[in-house]
Amino acid sequence: MLDLSFVRANLELVEAKLRARGADPAALLGDFKTLDQSRRAAITQSEQAKARRNELSQQVGALKKAGKNDEAAAVMDETRALKDQLDALDRTATELDEQLRLSLARVPNLVRDEVPVGTSEADNAVVKSWGEKRTYDFEPKPHWEVGEALGILDLERAAKLSGARFAVYMGAGARLERALISFMLDLHTAKHGYTEVLPPFMVNSKSLFGTGQLPKFAEDLFRCSDTDAEAAARGEFRDNDHWLIPTAEVPVTNLYRDEILDETRLPISLTAYTPCFRAEAGAAGRDTRGIIRQHQFQKVELVKFVRPEESDAQHELLTRHAEEILELLDLPYRRMLLCTGDTGFSAAKTYDLEVWLPGQQVYREISSCSNFGDFQARRANIRFRPGGPKAKLDFVHTINGSGLAVGRTWLAVIENYQQADGSVAVPEVLRPYMGGRDKITKEL
Repeated sequence: MLDLSFVRANLELVEAKLRARGADPAALLGDFKTLDQSRRAAITQSEQAKARRNELSQQVGALKKAGKNDEAAAVMDETRALKDQLDALDRTATELDEQLRLSLARVPNLVRDEVPVGTSEADNAVVKSWGEKRTYDFEPKPHWEVGEALGILDLERAAKLSGARFAVYMGAGARLERALISFMLDLHTAKHGYTEVLPPFMVNSKSLFGTGQLPKFAEDLFRCSDTDAEAAARGEFRDNDHWLIPTAEVPVTNLYRDEILDETRLPISLTAYTPCFRAEAGAAGRDTRGIIRQHQFQKVELVKFVRPEESDAQHELLTRHAEEILELLDLPYRRMLLCTGDTGFSAAKTYDLEVWLPGQQVYREISSCSNFGDFQARRANIRFRPGGPKAKLDFVHTINGSGLAVGRTWLAVIENYQQADGSVAVPEVLRPYMGGRDKITKEL
């Protein structure tokens, strides 16, 4: 969430940044200036009325002491009238406060100046490319054909069980998914120093508000029957409702919601494997073949809580940690700097890592690594005290990214390592996790 005082002092800049995202400032902010002025006027009038009430209370005491009871009674009548006025002013200020809060809750983060201006993924900038695309003496197939032919991917039975956009992995396919998860977690913990977390896979509305999924993206989430979706859309959040997590970013970031972190612990680096659940409400007709876009998928997430001055460097470092997975798997990829129109709601700057898929002849996103600045920390109230125990509190910066999306890594391995005989070679770094197996052949 944006800081109210910052928006008030920099309204033209905020509106320009929103337009760069392709958003309509008037639709998001409404008549912010008038609303804010009315709120401040109500607070000022309330403070003046309170001062007058205190003054009158002192007069009442003095008059009674002097035996002037009639005059004291008249002053007390004025005091009672002031109380009614104060109650009305407080109600007005509270209502205007709530309107401003709901307005700001729907405003996306402000993108960094270095983010290229654009309207769609076509305007994203290639920052780097890594790896050589493999050449084949046969026509490489997409992963769904390779996986089904080997008996390690069953989309038809998954549809019988759960409907479209689900998958069943069988035999070596299931083992490969598990191997990738273990490989990623081992690298991030043993080499890069992340602490592994196994969080709940269901969270309450306050958690989803903290990371920016609610109230704007409720339709993209799976909610449990104890959740009041209409109340959540209005910005009314409870502790005892539940939604399936769309990413481990949500529970891991909210671990420290409403807490003050010890500065000496920063940066805090956490990694988590979880299943993820997304309704994909806006994806009708897109990526209907294979396992690119699923309602349920696995992911290893990286999350950092950092000092503001370390934010940019830690964002670069986290992105490198995600890239290293691809490099160790020898999967060609490119790093993209997302343009203003393609940057997510909560992010100030995002790199997408896109892996090369020879069976489809396209690059596809396999990780998004974002710097949120203090946007999420402000929503979730995650603070620290820079410079010692008596210093003024400040918000941490949060950073996260996929390290990596496991299902998309699975299919990238299948497509890149397919062989002419229909088998799939196992990348060398995964063989210890596959029981020494170096090749996936047809399952019986």
